[in-house]
Amino acid sequence: MSSILKVKDLCKTFSNESIQQHVLKNLNLSIEQGDFTVIMGNSGSGKSTLLYALSGMDRPTLGSISYQGEEISGLSNDKLAVFRRTHCGFVFQQNYLNDTMSVLDNIMVCGLLVSRDRKALARRAKQLLLSVGLSQEAFHKFPTQLSGGEQQRVAVIRGIINEPEILFADEPTGALNSQNTEHVLNVFTELNKKGQSIVMVTHDMKSARRGSRILYLNDGVITGELKLGEYVSGDKDRHEKLRLFLQEMGW
Repeated sequence: MSSILKVKDLCKTFSNESIQQHVLKNLNLSIEQGDFTVIMGNSGSGKSTLLYALSGMDRPTLGSISYQGEEISGLSNDKLAVFRRTHCGFVFQQNYLNDTMSVLDNIMVCGLLVSRDRKALARRAKQLLLSVGLSQEAFHKFPTQLSGGEQQRVAVIRGIINEPEILFADEPTGALNSQNTEHVLNVFTELNKKGQSIVMVTHDMKSARRGSRILYLNDGVITGELKLGEYVSGDKDRHEKLRLFLQEMGW
């Protein structure tokens, strides 16, 4: 597999008056095409900060981030916005759906930022919604009329409507119950099996074991890596490998 993202000597520092907080410290890593990379670590370890830097939503203080060989860390704000719109998809813990718009319109409004073929976009949106278990009746409902798990599945479809090369997810199951968590994780797993590159931040072991690769972050430094390979349901060895790895990391 080829690298889709490369990070060299990445640092992120936040300054507040005379106080400086070094959140990321000289990170070096490579994200491979088709990988499902999971970033774990204790609260305050820099997980979300790293995700936002990788996706171009935040700028590093020092270091470089390259996407398929092109450095993005020095791009202007306008060019970074174009980069995110054309190459990246996003799913967050809060789904950020617009409650005044239908499910379909929530997805279409993001798709139209890239494609002007409204009919083709609507067909793709409907096919994707059906593929994650939402009925045709749900297309024209408002988000508040759906369950939490259904809303998050809509948010996932919104994140992939533009066929991004890489999907970034920040605690996407953190606000869901166990059943809805399973629904969303199944969607991620199926996307990854079809070749979707995913980078996900999570504190949840059940979510983490869906990844093919685990990175452990501690005080802004990657202190461990575990390669699990493709997810297979019911693989008890996978769970035990992850448990022992996290125990070793002091999680």
